[in-house]
Amino acid sequence: MPFLILFVLAGVGYAVWRALKGRSGARVHDTGGRVLTPNFGGNAVPAAGVLVGGVVVLILIAASFRSVPVGHALVIFNVLTHGFRIARQGVTFVPPFVSNTAMYDLRRLEYTMSGNSGEGRKSETDDSIWSPTREGLQVGIDLTVWHHLDPARVAEIHQKIGPDYEEKIIRPAVRSVIRLVISEYPVMDVYSSHRAEIQDEINRKTKVLIEKDGFMVDELVLRDVRFTPQFAKAIEDKQIAQQSAEQMKYTLEKEQKEAERKVIEATGRANSIEVINKALAQNPNYIKYLYVDKLSDKVSVIVSDQNTIMDLKGVLDSKR
Repeated sequence: MPFLILFVLAGVGYAVWRALKGRSGARVHDTGGRVLTPNFGGNAVPAAGVLVGGVVVLILIAASFRSVPVGHALVIFNVLTHGFRIARQGVTFVPPFVSNTAMYDLRRLEYTMSGNSGEGRKSETDDSIWSPTREGLQVGIDLTVWHHLDPARVAEIHQKIGPDYEEKIIRPAVRSVIRLVISEYPVMDVYSSHRAEIQDEINRKTKVLIEKDGFMVDELVLRDVRFTPQFAKAIEDKQIAQQSAEQMKYTLEKEQKEAERKVIEATGRANSIEVINKALAQNPNYIKYLYVDKLSDKVSVIVSDQNTIMDLKGVLDSKR
């Protein structure tokens, strides 16, 4: 584009120079051989007119060519014929004086509504979408919509809606679908378990609502779910209570297992005593054997009572 303008400018300048040279006639010299200043007389005005006309033509030519960036479309409306024309990326000719133009971005665009400062199209305010749940509790939704225009319907969109279609179509449609879908779910589903399901439903309903007008939704993502301060505090208290209940359940299970262990241990001891009792009933000297078994090998005689002296030699020998 700049090279074309320079080329035309050079051509016009050359044509003007030739016209002025041709009107100036032959050079006139004095007796000393010096060139006298020519007198154009009536030719001065036409020469100046040619120069001005050349500049005007150059400006009209430069204004008649438009550069369309990559991924964009230029809508050209002819006020005489009332017709529309779409020019894609590159250089295109636009008739001057009779054309109105508007540039549209055909690439994927992002529209974010968020309550965080510095995010979204309205970053200076809380732009979350607040909606009631099935129970009537208010939740705020932060989301991002990726969308693009249908290239075949750009002229129709320009004619019916205009360049500010995001504020006229995308934003109202998304907010309407969010409120419709969120009102069908309990608050805890929105908060946790059914969040992916809710996002898919919002995607489907948003596409059905706006794609018929030439607006293509690539993806809609729920970024965050917000609650009122009172409800957020209630959720926190509930989580703390649940954690306490889980801890108490763990403690009870631990004590129950310890009690079961003690029962098993006591049962084992009872069984052991029963076996010993049966052995004593069959062999009364078995108790003496158990007693001697615990004594040191150096002990050979003990006094069992005031009247009995027990010789352990035989018992120890049988033990060995």
